[in-house]
This record gives sequence, structure tokens and C-alpha cells, in this order.
Amino acid sequence: MRNGTLVPGPAWPSTPALGWPATLPRVVPAALLPSPPVLPRIKVLHVITRFQAGAGGNTLLTALGMDRERYDVWIAGAPGGDLWAPARAAGLRTVELRGFRHTLTPADALVLVRLVRLIRRERFTVVHTHSAKGGFLGRVAARLCRTPVVVHTIHGFSFHARQPALRRTLYRFLERSTRRFTHQFLAVAPRVARQAVEERLAPPGRIHVVPSAVDLDHVPERFDTAARRMLGVPHPTALVGAVGRLDTQKAPLDFVRMAAALRERRPDVAFVMIGDGPLAGEVRALADHLGVDLILTGHRPDAARLTAGLDVFVVTSLYEGLGRALTEALAAARPVVATAVNGVPDLVEHGATGLLVAPADPDGAARAVGWLLDHPQEAARMGRQGRQRARSVFSPQTMCTAVDASYRELLGLPAQEP
Repeated sequence: MRNGTLVPGPAWPSTPALGWPATLPRVVPAALLPSPPVLPRIKVLHVITRFQAGAGGNTLLTALGMDRERYDVWIAGAPGGDLWAPARAAGLRTVELRGFRHTLTPADALVLVRLVRLIRRERFTVVHTHSAKGGFLGRVAARLCRTPVVVHTIHGFSFHARQPALRRTLYRFLERSTRRFTHQFLAVAPRVARQAVEERLAPPGRIHVVPSAVDLDHVPERFDTAARRMLGVPHPTALVGAVGRLDTQKAPLDFVRMAAALRERRPDVAFVMIGDGPLAGEVRALADHLGVDLILTGHRPDAARLTAGLDVFVVTSLYEGLGRALTEALAAARPVVATAVNGVPDLVEHGATGLLVAPADPDGAARAVGWLLDHPQEAARMGRQGRQRARSVFSPQTMCTAVDASYRELLGLPAQEP
């Protein structure tokens, strides 16, 4: 940042193009030619643990954005995610694997057998895995089936400093043990790529950054008064909110503690949490105990739209690959306060596109939110710069072009013509 203005940093790395003659134009219109044979498509299987929200949404956008004439895309994962129906409606082939759970269980042996049978039967050219458990089972199955190309996307990390040591050790072991089964690694942000190399989850030089896309067509580009009315808070009242699953990763109790600290000096501020999850009861109880008047909306399919009604968007996550809701908030030009974990600082540049705070520091988050409320002009400028960054970097077309380039490189195919 120079003189208060965001200066774009170096471009995120891209896959180098291969030298091959360009496709020549048709001499005769296709309608006048004899019908050509149907050429075989490249069969791709995405394996993901939970087909929902962040990583699931990223995977769905990847599958939908690939050239249907070149790729035959399948998705396999744990049953029950909210993205299976949209995937099938869009014409994708889907397989919900019985017994597949988010946590490690003895049933994983049967899931592995089912994956092996699927891969052998369909003879996929590319197996593309996502998340820790999906990455482990998918890569082991691909290895057993001698799949020609195996790609793994690192959306975030399944371990962090506040987890039990045994869990951290186990998940590191699972990821490291399948490193040699992987031909190429993708990461959703530069710091995620760096951490993957430092943790020895990916070898140096074999990881590319592919920004995690978000469908921003339905996200307003500025403050939305209709969204504010939907939340039931009058516009003169400052509204601070968060969007996400109420679970340990997102640290929703820290949001409540932040709200309590902020209300000591700003009693005029209202608070909202958009989402649901296993900690919803604890969130309500803590808010009552601390005297925080907190709006809990539960799960809302229009969460991205509601984000545009906030004056400040807050992320209190303990770990976060990048943060889908965070990208949507920035795309709506919302001033943000976010914990400086994993790939978040690649998106939130302190003082340029928002403010960063340490994880598990509700008082620090309260001070940062208060600063933005006290400096509305500077907050609005950060919001506009955040919108520019989010909408220029995180488009589905940009992501799918990069994934296609990775597949082409691994398969020895010429680069796509611009």
C-alpha cells in the first residue's frame, strides 16, 4: 500500500503454456460437412468429504465450469451435502458413497473399496481430490487403480494449534503419506501453498495457486438497504455480523465475546450471526449470559445477499483456507475484520482491504470493529478496494481456466487458446 492506496502485488503463479500450433479455422461451415466421429472425453472424478459450503461450492463451480466437450466430470463424496441436488440438476454425474463420514471411522475401509470399484469401472483419467479425508481416501484409491493423473486441492488445513495433539499428528500423517501419490497440488491462496510446503504436505515446486472462485452474480456490489430490512434492523443502527457454520473452526463464541466487549462503549450497535451448526445452543446461552442482544437467523440460502446489509463483517475463525463468506462480503464492499489465519491475509490486507486481528482475541476484534465504525470514510475506502480485489481475482472463469491448464500440463496437451 502506498499513500493509502492499494498497489497490486505480483500476480499469483500460473501454469506455463505449452508450444503447439493453434487450432485452424474451418474451411467449410460445420453444417455442410459430413458428421465427424465423437471423440472420447477426459473423465475426471472429484472426491470430496462434505459436498457443501466452501470447499464443496468451489468444487461444484470447478466441475460446472469445465468444457463439456472435453471433460466428463463426476463428483463423489459423503451423502447429505446440500450441493448434490444442484450438481445433478446441472447434468453432472454424482456418487454419494455410503458410509462416508467427516470423521475417521472403521467404515472408511468400505468407503475405500467402493471408491476403488468406481474408479476401476469408469476408468477415470484424472482423480481430483479435496479436503483431508477425501484427499486421503481418494488418492489411495487412485493409487490402487493406477489412475494416470492425480491432483489434490488444498482448501485449508484439518489441523491447527488448538486441536488435541493426537488429532494433529494423525491428520498430518494421512496427508503426508499420500503426498507421493499426487502428481500436482493446487492451493486456494499463496499462504496456503506456503504452509502446505512447510508442513511437508506438498513438495516444493509441485504446487500451484488457483484462487477459490465464488459465484458473485447474486452478490450486491454495495450496501443493500433491502438486505438490512430483511434482517429487521433500521439503517441508522450500526449492524455488525458474521456468516458461517456455528462450529469450532469458526469460533462463534469469540464473536459473542467480541460483541460484549464492543457494546461496553458502543451500546447502539446491533449484532447478527447468519448460519447454524452444533454450537448454536452455546452461542445463545453465552449471548444471554453476557447480555448481548444477538440476532441468530439460522441457515439462510440468501446469506450472501444478507451480507450486503452489514456495516462491518467479522471473521473469528481459528483456521480458514480463504473463506467463501469473506470473499462475498468483500465483493459487496463491506468493511471487514478477520483473523489472520492461513490464506485470509492474502485477501484481507491490513489497512487496505480490511483489518486483521489475532485468532482467539475477542477484545482485539472489538477494538478493530470499533475503529471501523469510528472511521466510516476510511472503512468505506477499504470496502471499495476489497470489492475490486474480490471481483477481479475470484471469478469462476479464472479458476476453471487455471484448473484446465493444470490438467493439460499433466496430460501433455497444448494450452488453451486465449
